[in-house]
Amino acid sequence: MKFTLQNTDNKSKARAGVINTGHGDILTPIFMPVGTAGSVKALHIRDVADDVKAQIILGNTYHLYLRPGLDIIEQAGGLHGFNGWNFPILTDSGGYQVYSLTERRKMKEEGVTFQSHIDGSRHLFSPEKVMDIQRVIGADIIMAFDECPPYPSEYEYAKKSMEMTHRWLDRCFERFNSTEPKYGYSQALFPIVQGSTFRDLRIQSSEYIASKGAEGNAIGGVAVGEPAELMYEMTELVCSILPTDKPRYLMGVGTPANILEAIALGVDMFDCVMPTRNGRNGMLFTSQGIINIKNEKWKNDFSPIDIDGVSFVDSHYSKAYLRHLFISKEMLGPMICSNHNLAFYLWLVTKARKHIIEGDFVNWKNQMVKQLQVRL
Repeated sequence: MKFTLQNTDNKSKARAGVINTGHGDILTPIFMPVGTAGSVKALHIRDVADDVKAQIILGNTYHLYLRPGLDIIEQAGGLHGFNGWNFPILTDSGGYQVYSLTERRKMKEEGVTFQSHIDGSRHLFSPEKVMDIQRVIGADIIMAFDECPPYPSEYEYAKKSMEMTHRWLDRCFERFNSTEPKYGYSQALFPIVQGSTFRDLRIQSSEYIASKGAEGNAIGGVAVGEPAELMYEMTELVCSILPTDKPRYLMGVGTPANILEAIALGVDMFDCVMPTRNGRNGMLFTSQGIINIKNEKWKNDFSPIDIDGVSFVDSHYSKAYLRHLFISKEMLGPMICSNHNLAFYLWLVTKARKHIIEGDFVNWKNQMVKQLQVRL
């Protein structure tokens, strides 16, 4: 994998670049739709490419390991062959899913023993096993196994968690460096900065991760309940330490406004379930603000979903029609909303990239952040 930095904004830390992978180039800043179990919920893989214009999607190690299982994925030639997505893929290590299984897991130095949420069977995720699993899945970018501490965390807990994440990272690199990709293209391993909301821990973790010389780096443990101001503070601090010549990935973020603010701090890559999850429940993100399409006010509104001259889905889908689909519980409603929201997110980061290159990103960003948070 190769990252080329093309432009840096002169009034912020915003960057425009390109990541070269074995399955194509990724223009940054970029948003990555979440395809947890190998599919982006409610969307055909063709629509993710053609309508959404996604350049990279995510898969999840925990979910794919449990179902369909590694044998099937390997027989298919990896996740690309299994789901038909011929562009880059990133896999999360499963650390966050294990973190969320509070009542079903036991953590120790070796790794994490957990019970499957599907059938209750017991499994062990160690740094070595997670590397092996992600080799089989075959993503272009794979993540190190880490612990994601909750918010709020006691200082001592966050410190011990961070130190264990660093020890696990050493084991991840050792396994990664002693094995080969399975399907004829390279894989890049991204380590993850932790440290909760404690500045000294974030500095320690950032310096440790930077010392590894990885092909890219991630910022984890944010968007777990902390105020947005704290998220931005930690992100800015970490970005000031991570190398400038490698992509920076802010995991699990976020709202459109969060993404624009984080781009200004120097982040290149984002993912979040929000556009599809909220879309399935009738919330639309638009260039004019946020719409709850189930509200009565849209009953007789035959205008397009977004009016900024951008058609994210077929223009004949009016607000009134989309509301009708939700009220009638037609599955097409959540499909259209999910399609629209993801296309909007990709439009937003593409516009951000354009303004970074043109040199007026901050003015555009400040105006957009205010508009994006309006409830219509």
